[in-house]
Amino acid sequence: MLRQRVITALIMAGIFLSAIVFLPLPALAAVFGLLVTAGGWEWSRLAGWQSPVTRGLYMLLLAACMAALYWYCQLGNAPVREQVQPFLGLACLWWSFALLWVKSYPMSAVLWRTVFMRSLMGLLILVPAWLAAVFLLSFPRGGLLVVIMVVVVAAADIGAYFSGKAWGSHKLAEKVSPAKTWEGFWGGMAGCVLLALVLWYLLPDRASHVGLASVVAVTVTTALASVVGDLSVSMVKRESGVKDSGKLLPGHGGVLDRLDSICGAAPVFALGLLLAGW
Repeated sequence: MLRQRVITALIMAGIFLSAIVFLPLPALAAVFGLLVTAGGWEWSRLAGWQSPVTRGLYMLLLAACMAALYWYCQLGNAPVREQVQPFLGLACLWWSFALLWVKSYPMSAVLWRTVFMRSLMGLLILVPAWLAAVFLLSFPRGGLLVVIMVVVVAAADIGAYFSGKAWGSHKLAEKVSPAKTWEGFWGGMAGCVLLALVLWYLLPDRASHVGLASVVAVTVTTALASVVGDLSVSMVKRESGVKDSGKLLPGHGGVLDRLDSICGAAPVFALGLLLAGW
């Protein structure tokens, strides 16, 4: 299984990097939008929609939300930060509530168990992540920033996996994801701190523009948000009685199984860069 996961991950990484390098912003926005709508198709089943028609309508709703934000925030030209930042802030607020729900699961399920609430959760998980990713692409070296954000998420995940395998004994959120441990969590965070040090060292203007504390803070909070994203989707999957959101990606499950951490991380990373004065 690990070998299959690695092969699939390498293929996905190659496609992702090729898209970042060769596609213009509008095309990248469309590609990311297709990924989000594919995740929305999988989420609609977790939300409780069964028929292909209602699930398709949910995908159309996601697409309409992204199109509206693309127009309102002028993402195709020069996005206005003052228009984007409130949406990023609301997304971060949503993830704060999601953390509380994860911590209090299964009692919290009484608040979000209905089809309507789970459908709303899907919108709050997927749409702000797409907005944040497309907004990051509008920055100078925006493609590199998106890659860094994904690398932070991967570092947290890989560090947690191997440290959890080696030393894990204390459960992080047993009722949500029994395999995750506190040892794995802290291993992932330690890996992200080391990554932050490397990133700061590689910044050409690190001494005059972005301080080490800011780089570490943005990196660690992004990693924390990725864990919350992963646990939140796992919580809904557990409530729905499924292990994976889909079967499209060998060794990884569905698209949503790969997007969950990034969905939590992207708005926090983008907002962190704004607050750090990027």
